[in-house]
Amino acid sequence: MKILILGAGKMGTFFCDVLSFKHKVAVFDTNPQKLRFTFNTQRMTTYEEVAEFAPELVINAATVKYTIPAFEAVLPHLPKNCIISDIASVKTGLAEFYAKAGHPFVSTHPMFGPTFASLSNLSSENAIIISESDHMGKVFFKDLYSELHLNIFEYSFQQHDETIAFSLSIPFASTLVFASVMKHQEAPGTTFKRHMAIAHGLMSEDDYLLQEILFNPHTGEQLEKIQAQLSHLQAIVKERDSEAMKQYLDTVRDNLK
Repeated sequence: MKILILGAGKMGTFFCDVLSFKHKVAVFDTNPQKLRFTFNTQRMTTYEEVAEFAPELVINAATVKYTIPAFEAVLPHLPKNCIISDIASVKTGLAEFYAKAGHPFVSTHPMFGPTFASLSNLSSENAIIISESDHMGKVFFKDLYSELHLNIFEYSFQQHDETIAFSLSIPFASTLVFASVMKHQEAPGTTFKRHMAIAHGLMSEDDYLLQEILFNPHTGEQLEKIQAQLSHLQAIVKERDSEAMKQYLDTVRDNLK
C-alpha cells in the first residue's frame, strides 16, 4: 500500500519505521530539517510531490493544533478513494470534519507516546479505534496494532473523549499540581524522583496538546473529583484522625485492585 505520513515528529517517525518495510511510505513535512532522521521512505516538502505519489492512505501525525489544518491543506492533492486517518489524542472537531471531507476515514489513538513507552515492547500498551470509521481503514489499523501487540479497543468519538478525560486529564492535572509546588531537593527519595521523572516527561510534551487534553469537555468533572478528595484528605490530616485515615487508605487500596 502507498502510505503518506503527515508530520515527521516523534509519532510520524515511529509510524515511518513501523510501516516502511511492508509498504511504500512517504513522509511530508513543511520543515525539511525534520526529515533528516527518516529512513527507508520518500521525503516530501511540496504538495506537488504528494499528488504525484497518489497515496492510498494518509496518516496525519501532525500535532493536535495542526491536525485539521494539515488535512485541509493536503485534501486537494489526494485521490478520491484515498483513506484519510488521524492518530490524535484529542478528537475535538474531527467527527464534523470527516463528515464533510468526502473521503473514507479512520480515526485511532495509540495510547502511548515515545516519552514514556518502550517502543520495542508495547504489549502492555493500548490503542483505540473509533467505531464510526470506514471498515477497510479499521481493518488496516487492527492488523497494524495487532502486529505491535497492542491491546485494541473500539470506542465511539464520544466514548473516546470520555475515556481520555479520565485516563489522561487526571494524571496530567495531578502531575501539574505536584510540579507547581516543586522546590529543589538535595536528597530526594525514590518516590519523589519517580514523580519528578513523570513531571519532566509531561512537561516535554507540546503545550497545545496539554491544553487540549485539559480542555476536554469532560475534564471539569474529573477535576472536581480530585478537589473533593484533596479536601477530604486535608480535613483528615488537619484533625489527625487515625480511624478516618485508615478508612481512606483502605478505599484507595480497593480502587487500585
